[in-house]
Amino acid sequence: MNYNKRRLFALLFLSPMIFTLLSSCSSTKTSLEFFEQSQVFDQGFHGIAVFDPIENKMIYEYNAEKYFTPASNIKLFTFYTGLKILEDSVPALHYIVQNDSLIFRGTGDPSLLNPDLPQSRILNFLASRDEKLFYLPPPVEEKYFGPGWAWDDYNSSYSVERTSFPVYGNRVNFKAVAGKPVLIASPAIFSDSINFDQSEFRGIRRDIEKNNFLYNPAEDQKNLNQDVPFKYSASLVVNILRDTLKKDIEIIRDFNGNFENYHTLYSIHVDSMYKRMMEVSDNFIAEQILMMASQSLSDTLSSDIAIDHMLNNYLLDLPDEPQWVDGSGLSRYNLVTPRTMISLLLKIKEEVPQERLFNILATGGVSGTLKNNYVADEPYIFAKTGTLRHNHSLSEYLRAKSGKVLVFSLMNSNYTVPTNVLKSQMELILRQLYENN
Repeated sequence: MNYNKRRLFALLFLSPMIFTLLSSCSSTKTSLEFFEQSQVFDQGFHGIAVFDPIENKMIYEYNAEKYFTPASNIKLFTFYTGLKILEDSVPALHYIVQNDSLIFRGTGDPSLLNPDLPQSRILNFLASRDEKLFYLPPPVEEKYFGPGWAWDDYNSSYSVERTSFPVYGNRVNFKAVAGKPVLIASPAIFSDSINFDQSEFRGIRRDIEKNNFLYNPAEDQKNLNQDVPFKYSASLVVNILRDTLKKDIEIIRDFNGNFENYHTLYSIHVDSMYKRMMEVSDNFIAEQILMMASQSLSDTLSSDIAIDHMLNNYLLDLPDEPQWVDGSGLSRYNLVTPRTMISLLLKIKEEVPQERLFNILATGGVSGTLKNNYVADEPYIFAKTGTLRHNHSLSEYLRAKSGKVLVFSLMNSNYTVPTNVLKSQMELILRQLYENN
């Protein structure tokens, strides 16, 4: 048995002993001292901050002033951006009417034909118009990947491209039965872009620069249901709209008219978008929220505009300035301290009534990314997870046994134990907070 296997065995063996130790503790501080002593936490870098809003004080801190890679905890900053800048309904598109033509442009709205969101109003709106339809792309598209994203994740469903006028969540779904060459694509426009491949790769793999999808229908492969990001372009979006609406739509690139007095079509309620982002950690929606916010501020689709505005107008009083570069947390350039997360969470708590807020978040043992963790008869964790390889964070709200709501941030970076082992020890700590407050 090698060292890593022996160490994992020891950690798993010690877990019941640790639980017994923690269960015997009578105070929050005593139970949380384990955080500084546990073998699970002794090799990586870990921090925690716990705040009591009723007493208006921090009740526990450990490395709370140190910077960590927050992963999807950065979506809490994105959520706060939406709360401060966007209205109750999502802006779907901007349009003007000139003579017999309707010219429209995107706002970054992620809902059009997105199977994970309520039906957008865009299709019915465009279908009902008698004018000739023209799509106006932005002068400059946002870079399709954020700074610090892993380029080789391009084929993964969690790493779709950021765009001004998304459709189908900027991904294509493929379904197939094991061993059969028939492959069903949605949207169907990609059915002619599939090529069979006999490589060792199982499933679907797209060419990195174009919409050519390779499929190996291996005999030993299970039924396939795979989402793959597509390579975005204005012409692709228009072709999808033509195919869906059965109407002619043209691209207009050199528009010399006045677009200042545009009309705005609104699509879905923002909470359906926020809930999807927060509950299952939807990266695509997070990125699009920043783009929509930037256009509301400047008429330009750029995540940097939204981030700079928030940092300079609503986040100047944070304990430690965050290094914030994207909306989803896919970038390892993001850096945040636990006590800054606490400050942000208190701001969010002031903006959103508790019932609405808890409904948007993942709930321990019930929903989203926390469905299989923090299980209890009465849910007590309402939070946002954040995970990249060797990094895992959990931040938001804990409803204690007394009914008191605590604000916490538990951040872990550079650990080598399996994440499920780390989570089990985090659960023991948070359970003690629940029991002792």
